[in-house]
Amino acid sequence: MTSSDALPDPATAHAWTALGGDPALLGKVPYRAVSGGLPARLPVAELARATVGVCSLAAAELGARRSGGAVPAVRVDEGAVATAFVSERHLRIDGRKPTNFAPLSGFWRAADGWVRTHANYPHHRARLLSAFGLSGDSGPDELAAALAARPARAIQETVYAGGGLAVAVAEPGESEIPLAGLPLVESRRTGEGASRPRARPLPEAAQPARGVRVLDLTRVIAGPVATRTLALLGADVLRIDSPGLPEDPDAHADTGFGKRSAALDLGAPEDRRTFEALLADADVVVTGYRPGALDRFGLDPDALLERHPGLIVAQLCAWGWSGPWAGRRGFDSLVQAATGIAAMEADVDADVDGHPGVLPAQALDHGTGYLLAAGVLRALTDREEAGGGRYLRLSLAGTASWLLHGIAPVPRGGGPVHDPAPWLAETASDQGVLRYVRSPIATPDGPLDWARPPGRLGADAPRWL
Repeated sequence: MTSSDALPDPATAHAWTALGGDPALLGKVPYRAVSGGLPARLPVAELARATVGVCSLAAAELGARRSGGAVPAVRVDEGAVATAFVSERHLRIDGRKPTNFAPLSGFWRAADGWVRTHANYPHHRARLLSAFGLSGDSGPDELAAALAARPARAIQETVYAGGGLAVAVAEPGESEIPLAGLPLVESRRTGEGASRPRARPLPEAAQPARGVRVLDLTRVIAGPVATRTLALLGADVLRIDSPGLPEDPDAHADTGFGKRSAALDLGAPEDRRTFEALLADADVVVTGYRPGALDRFGLDPDALLERHPGLIVAQLCAWGWSGPWAGRRGFDSLVQAATGIAAMEADVDADVDGHPGVLPAQALDHGTGYLLAAGVLRALTDREEAGGGRYLRLSLAGTASWLLHGIAPVPRGGGPVHDPAPWLAETASDQGVLRYVRSPIATPDGPLDWARPPGRLGADAPRWL
């Protein structure tokens, strides 16, 4: 069963419009429905398929622009989407199941409600414990006792002041941050029509993003999902990490497919020169750090686009680009808690104590990742037409606002029951045998797979292929 008769799907149309896409192309995205893929009170399945749908359409559009043909139809399988949105849960490394959340990451009772903490990285764990005078070897019981006596917002601010991560859980329909007016995608052209060097044109190619050079300065899930998708479509993606800020190796095993990975200290003169040389030949720079965090390295978007007028700069953050929370660290789980999503997803029948719930996937991360990839693909198409550079901004909070206020659930029934098995594959890698999830991106030629498995973080030379 497909939902093609109901097109244009409203959520897909909204996202495509936010990306600046031609509405006449929306009929090119039919869906194959499944039952039970991403069950939730909120319309998570609708968000998921729309983000993959617009990314698939943007890839088809760019491919057609490069080949000179018409934009083909792309049929998105909702089973593939549901599986991909929990790719980190399906990952196996030599049969081992990774741990997605550390013992001190989760919901905790406060004196007047609940808080959500994030302590997956060692430095975040240390800062969380230090904020309450707890020793480094303290466990869940000690943390629970320290939090239970304090108000939720006091915990939030105390941990933030100490460089850690915790948020008060907002009630249903409320939010710790203002969601009204948060855009799903912000995009603007820069420098078109000016007497500046144009970006190098993209020749005809078998893959939509073949030969596109992408500098990937992202971490965790959302940004790496975006660049993993660009690599799937043929881009030369080079991830750059600081030697002093290692990524979780299991997270990299999930999102490092198709990419290469190099380590550069942008504060060191020699590494900075290497990075500037990479920038000079890049088509796209994708960043996933807090607003302003990379400005001291010359990566302020306006400065970047002044030096490299044909560049596409795509930025991702947690809480949006203005307001008192813009500079705070954030993760999908924290945004769910702070925006009221966690309270809305609580199972009130099974949990009389009001324990908050979670979405069936880290859907803000994955959904924003596919939107970010779609934005880059659309920017590449637009740049071929008009020249100049492009500046894109997205946030997890903007995607949360869309989920809460901008998507209507679609009646479901009659589709096959979701089975992840067709979308799982295995490959050898430097990290062992990986069981992983194939990409949900739809193409006219059927499912694609990555040209290479993830290597080890920082193991590649910092150069373009």
